[in-house]
Amino acid sequence: HVQLVESGGGSVQTGGSLRLSCEFSGNTYADYCVGWFRQAPGKEREEIATIDPDGTRYADSVKSRFTLSEDVAAHTTYLQMNNLKSEDSAMYYCAARLNPSCDGVDPNNYGYWGQGTQVTVS
Repeated sequence: HVQLVESGGGSVQTGGSLRLSCEFSGNTYADYCVGWFRQAPGKEREEIATIDPDGTRYADSVKSRFTLSEDVAAHTTYLQMNNLKSEDSAMYYCAARLNPSCDGVDPNNYGYWGQGTQVTVS
């Protein structure tokens, strides 16, 4: 079955950078699209970026600061986060959907989620 494992979270100062990774296993990676989400305490879950064969998309809150990429051979997506702000502090999750497209997809339609990795910016 599909498993997603995030890594790379941690604590960083305002203006700093982190790179999160999401390793996919258990099925044919090319059949899935991947989204990244975050949730801070007391706040709604926010979709921040998605990647599929049609490209990458970003929430306005992270556009120009975050970059989502993938290493298809390694079945891994990377979320490079630059110029981090305190409001970026949250638990970050990757999720996979058995579909070529993640564009505009309700988060409830992602079938697989990682365990999350904490990002703290202060």
